[in-house]
Amino acid sequence: MLDRIERILVAGNRWLLILLLLAMACIVFANVVLRYTTGDSIVWAEEVARHMMIWVTFLGAGLVLRFGGHVAIDNLHRSVSTRKAQAMRGFVVLILAIFFAVMTVTSSQYVYATRFQTTAATDIPISYIYGAMPVGFVLMLIHLLFIARGYITAGSFAESDEMDADAAASI
Repeated sequence: MLDRIERILVAGNRWLLILLLLAMACIVFANVVLRYTTGDSIVWAEEVARHMMIWVTFLGAGLVLRFGGHVAIDNLHRSVSTRKAQAMRGFVVLILAIFFAVMTVTSSQYVYATRFQTTAATDIPISYIYGAMPVGFVLMLIHLLFIARGYITAGSFAESDEMDADAAASI
């Protein structure tokens, strides 16, 4: 049952990222074409594209964490005994979980504090845009919990045919 939930979460997260990136690319492309063909541009295009990029960043961070794509310094735990390496990785997971939980609470408070502010061009509440932060940190925590056992015991991340984590981390 937990495996099924995990697969649905990962697939849903990926498709949401794909759709957001596609919509963002279409908006920016349409804006550029209109600017150079008619001399006018879509007033809200830049603002909406920027807000979509914020959502893409926070929604994608959990997936990147899951597949080991974040930049990491792994020399130390590779140079010590297996037991010490597992303890170090356990400590890292604990610190990350605490950080994600604290940031979820803090960013939720920030979203609440900005609930009456709106954006300039679209008049969208800023809290809708900043809502990406608590959602992203919750997703990062969930992805961390799904990979924690494998990471602590073997130092391995989730496998994916669609993503090369080493290549992504080296960019």
